[in-house]
Amino acid sequence: MKPVIAVPAVIGLLYRVWVRKSLTPLGVVFAAFTATAHAAHPWFAPFVLMGVFYFGGTKATKVKHDVKARLTLSATGAEGGESPRNHLQVLANSLVGSVLSVAHTVVLAKTVGDAGDCFSLGQRAADVLMVGIVANYAAVAADTFSSELGILAKSKPRLITSLTLRQVPPGTNGGVTAVGLAAGLLGSFSVAATSALVLPFCAGTTIKDRACWTAAMTACGLLGSLLDSVLGGLLQASVVDKRSGKVVEGSGGRKVLVHPASIRPGGPLDGAAYSVQATGNTHLRNTEAIANAATLRGSRITHTSVGTLPGRAHEENNESRRIEVGRDWLDNNGVNMLMAATMSFGAMGVAQWVWGVDVRELL
Repeated sequence: MKPVIAVPAVIGLLYRVWVRKSLTPLGVVFAAFTATAHAAHPWFAPFVLMGVFYFGGTKATKVKHDVKARLTLSATGAEGGESPRNHLQVLANSLVGSVLSVAHTVVLAKTVGDAGDCFSLGQRAADVLMVGIVANYAAVAADTFSSELGILAKSKPRLITSLTLRQVPPGTNGGVTAVGLAAGLLGSFSVAATSALVLPFCAGTTIKDRACWTAAMTACGLLGSLLDSVLGGLLQASVVDKRSGKVVEGSGGRKVLVHPASIRPGGPLDGAAYSVQATGNTHLRNTEAIANAATLRGSRITHTSVGTLPGRAHEENNESRRIEVGRDWLDNNGVNMLMAATMSFGAMGVAQWVWGVDVRELL
């Protein structure tokens, strides 16, 4: 993008994010780097695709906010709903797209004199990088729409990783509904169709070519949403509050503690002041607000350490939370990042095979 367009576009996007408080201060900083990486590309497409994902995801989040507040709980015990997204969530959705956008910019700079200023649908190796960019945003848009709007379904979600497709509480990782799948298809199509409109296709590209491109990228995005559900159902712990039966969601996509860390007498969490910065327990510091540790202290962290508070043994029956599905290996941000990277590079591999291009030409 030309600087006269790129600079106002980046400033306008960041101003909107700041005014609406949709990101934390550090999230805004990372968003600035992300937006700049996309705006530095000579084509409009990467920045526009990022914008479609952001604005579409914001609208989807706003639509279901009140519903989610009733159906889920936050890690601190309050009703569910969306808090400002942090820098980890920004990176989980856009890091792969940013890296590929910069890489494509570098490659285009070397081929401008060789008709490299248009998208040739596989006539050049550089096109594979653009496939990865579009696939990334199609996948994360499908996942966002599916998870944010799927909770509006009147029927309970079915666990995709269960052989019996058993019903699970709304908000469970790996839970899918027909409404969620339809929403994911819409999110994926919004990015794919936009790419078909804004990419500078080379002369000779037909309407049929653009339609096939849109269909392929839409399918890729929907597949990414399903992959995210599978990964979430297997690798991410879905924690349920036993008293209400609602899913507990960690702030900023972080893990949820089932058994918060024990309080050692005289230790960093003992007494009236529960200082997060004083504890060396990075798992606790990076998973929940300190209010959660203050109200549920005295047992152990899920699957990792046993409580050490003298005179109080761990009693499973007295715990207020349980793991509904999944393993406590990744948080939501880790799952999103893994899914986005898998779909982007997977789509690039398929494109390389279908088009028969040699990606070694990019080196």
